Amino acid sequence: KGAKAAVIVSGGFKELGGQSEEIEKKIVLTARAHGVRIIGPNCIGIFNSANRLDTFFQSRERMQRPERGPLAFMTQSGTFGCTILEWAADSNLGISKFISYGNRCDVDEADLIDYLAQDDDTKVIGVYVEGFGDGRKFMEAVKRVAAKKAVVVLKAGRSEKGSKVALSHTGWLAGSYQVCESALKQCDALVVNDIEELFDVAKALAKQPVATGRRIAMATNGIGPCVMAADRCVELGLDLPRLEERTLLRLKKELPSYCIVSNPVDLTGSGTSRDYMNTLTALAEDKSVDLLMPFFVFQDTPLGEEILDLLPSLKKYGKPILCCASGGEFTRKCSDRLERSEIPVYPTPERVVAAAKALVSRNEFLKRSIQN
Repeated sequence: KGAKAAVIVSGGFKELGGQSEEIEKKIVLTARAHGVRIIGPNCIGIFNSANRLDTFFQSRERMQRPERGPLAFMTQSGTFGCTILEWAADSNLGISKFISYGNRCDVDEADLIDYLAQDDDTKVIGVYVEGFGDGRKFMEAVKRVAAKKAVVVLKAGRSEKGSKVALSHTGWLAGSYQVCESALKQCDALVVNDIEELFDVAKALAKQPVATGRRIAMATNGIGPCVMAADRCVELGLDLPRLEERTLLRLKKELPSYCIVSNPVDLTGSGTSRDYMNTLTALAEDKSVDLLMPFFVFQDTPLGEEILDLLPSLKKYGKPILCCASGGEFTRKCSDRLERSEIPVYPTPERVVAAAKALVSRNEFLKRSIQN
């Protein structure tokens, strides 16, 4: 028929072993004889947001498709692929390309990295992988692209049992996690620990500039989550600096007397949109601050919804803004509005701090690459 590319969604090949593995090998030999490249088998296929090419067998009624955007995602697991796609759609995070490649009988991660390196629509590449066919080839591909585009990797199969499950899932033994993690870090990939962190980090990198330093400033109308965030900052090597004297004086003048002016700035449950904007503007202009981290209790009635329209104006300062807000329907509605303005919102302190760490690490890598 003259086709030069094929997507094989069906399972029942290498992951079963025996005769099924031999059939997979025969497919590859046949494809190569005719100059055909294969994605799969045992996958949900590919999605291109630019031309809406979509090979998924999941109906649109059951699985959302994101809009066009800067994140490319490649995954050995179709299930995680479904998850990421819907999280992206819910967070107004656009996807450029999506590839579920399953058993990886032909086209592998390195081929896909090299392709995405040339894709103008892609700014960040997220990867879920269980086992590598050619680890060195993958490392070299990541090394080539890392200076231009961030590569975030979740490597599964950390234990012997997990590795065996991976073998039965996609037919690839996961190998030593410690060796893989070390190798991935050497080739300048951002290594994450779970699927939530993979998504959170990719979202931050896709929506916000990198942080030019490790100094975080927090503002809140409910201090509890900031305590947890401060602990996590210490664990990850991030800093909560003392604010400049002029910032402290300015905030004491502009904020009500019951506010606690420090870092974090505690506006208390009486905090208003005006209080937040006065605080965050002062923090954005403070030279001792590299990243703004507002915490919101949207349930507190004094905080008006106008903050959702005002907050994006702070982007002019060029400092990343990562928010934290937890709650139910009203909080989700507020978070959605911020996400549509390209300001990420995370539901827990640990998740927002992990995203901040990624923006810091990415900047530190870029600085090293320029020096070298």
